[in-house]
Amino acid sequence: MERRKIKLFPYRVEAQAEQVNEIPKGIEMIQAPAVWDQTKGEGITVAILDTGCEVSHPDLKGRIDGGRNFTDDDNGNPDIYVDYNGHGTHVAGTIAAISNGTGVVGAAPEAKLLILKVLNKDGSGQYEWIINGINYAVEQKADIISMSLGGPEDVPEMHEAIKRAVAANILVICAAGNEGDGNYATDEFGYPGSYNEVISVGAVDLQRNSANFTNSNNEVDLVAPGAGILSTYLNKGYATLSGTSMATPHVSGAMALIKRIASESFGRDLTELELYAQLIKRTIPLGNSPRLEGNGLLYLTAQEELAKIFTPAVVAKVLSL
Repeated sequence: MERRKIKLFPYRVEAQAEQVNEIPKGIEMIQAPAVWDQTKGEGITVAILDTGCEVSHPDLKGRIDGGRNFTDDDNGNPDIYVDYNGHGTHVAGTIAAISNGTGVVGAAPEAKLLILKVLNKDGSGQYEWIINGINYAVEQKADIISMSLGGPEDVPEMHEAIKRAVAANILVICAAGNEGDGNYATDEFGYPGSYNEVISVGAVDLQRNSANFTNSNNEVDLVAPGAGILSTYLNKGYATLSGTSMATPHVSGAMALIKRIASESFGRDLTELELYAQLIKRTIPLGNSPRLEGNGLLYLTAQEELAKIFTPAVVAKVLSL
């Protein structure tokens, strides 16, 4: 394969801190804490394809379930998947930072993380590295693949690897991209986020307004908090970042919760397509074009909120009219 490059979507580091102690606003916004009495994602493995992870971070070291380096960092040593960039560590914290009374908490604080380093310290990599990472996640039987990366090229080999993952019943969740111009009538495609087989995630801010950088196109499936997102960072610290890269792990962590809840509710493992339907049932429209927000904002308690409105008494009254 020709050695073409793929990289992180442009993102902003807005603030850093040595210590914090809070549930990040984005985690609260998607209603993750409201379902932690049902599950915290235990038994679910999320493969993160990114810049690696600071595995010694106090909020993450209990969640790492192995990893592999596919890049040229550390002379290509496959056993060293250290993060020298910070992006992958931030993503990991949003998915599964543990609830330990300090720092931050992720959406699924008991999920397992498989760290697949496919981008080097500069945040760039070869498509071959991405493809190898996807294939490895399939071999390791991950439940979810999270990719906060992308580029303008539609690479058939990468598309085929994603199709294989989905055929193996793995949910593939990708950032929509940060090349948005605020004009949702214009297509802004980034790959792999624009493949129909993936769950493509756009971004909103913490006031539920569409982020001005988020890509818009007819493949966006939903939006999640992606502006001003606090999470784990390098040197055992914390940082606030913005980008669809930050929205994506909210959905990846939420899917770990949804998969557990749905399996227990139905009494069986659901297919990838059925799990996608369970995700979409947990969104609320914000009034924007579907090209900008897809089915709406991720909101894990949407069904419970709807049930409060349509109580049996109300339904009976409506049916009697």
